[in-house]
Amino acid sequence: MGGFPETLRFQVGIYVAKFVKWLYTDYQSVFDAITHSILWFLIRIEKFLLWLPWWLVLLFVFVVGWKLKNIKVGLVFSLLIFIIGTFGLWDHMMMTLAIVLSSVVISLLLGVPLGILTAYFDKFNTIMRPILDAMQTMPSFVYLIPVLMLFGLGKVPAVFATIIYAIPPVIRLTDLGIRRVPKEMVEAAHAFGSSSWQTLIKVQLPQALPTIMAGINQTTMMALAMVVIASMIGAKGLGMEVLIAINRIDIAKGFEAGVSIVFLAIIIDRLTQGIANRFKYPE
Repeated sequence: MGGFPETLRFQVGIYVAKFVKWLYTDYQSVFDAITHSILWFLIRIEKFLLWLPWWLVLLFVFVVGWKLKNIKVGLVFSLLIFIIGTFGLWDHMMMTLAIVLSSVVISLLLGVPLGILTAYFDKFNTIMRPILDAMQTMPSFVYLIPVLMLFGLGKVPAVFATIIYAIPPVIRLTDLGIRRVPKEMVEAAHAFGSSSWQTLIKVQLPQALPTIMAGINQTTMMALAMVVIASMIGAKGLGMEVLIAINRIDIAKGFEAGVSIVFLAIIIDRLTQGIANRFKYPE
């Protein structure tokens, strides 16, 4: 008597599975084209990062940390990158960075325009809000299944899974930033004869830029948080080293790979925060 009645059971998952199979069957050529395009972009970034001399990367991190913070921060960042290299994980770090950068770039290309649309159209905002909630709360392993089916194993499904997980902050904060622009500024722009497009480009986006940059920072960090999960579908990098260590119960390898991810997260977080702070208006 205490169990839920079987007659009231509704298996919605079956229809989702049929929808994904229909997409795969009827639009396989479309997904193949998307796969090749993203793979081409990702491989170019990965080859460039692997081509860079290690000392040049250290110098770049030092200079950026120095300019955004101070010379001590630049030295600490360079030391952390150097430590990752001493673990023998330099190439794995670059592979991870390639996936993160590719995911962030695509997330920004999609997220910023969607954020603008949600700010301009309330009905679109009403539709997007539950979708973004689902994207942020849905367990990552759930949407790995359709991504694997549509794009196969490897780096491309890892990028797509990372995009789904990381894109909501930049959409939400772009929407928030534009909505927080004072109405008086927008009305003044229209009064001086500016079109809606000119108002967006010259008034609203510059005023919303600090908030958008905060969204970019969060998107970047969330993309990095996906590296271990992405390794489960064939993405090489630091996450793959953690996964191998788990399978082998190798504490040493797991510690070095895990610490490397932490170091990389600290550096990326501080650098993106420093860039975001440059766009803040003085109070």
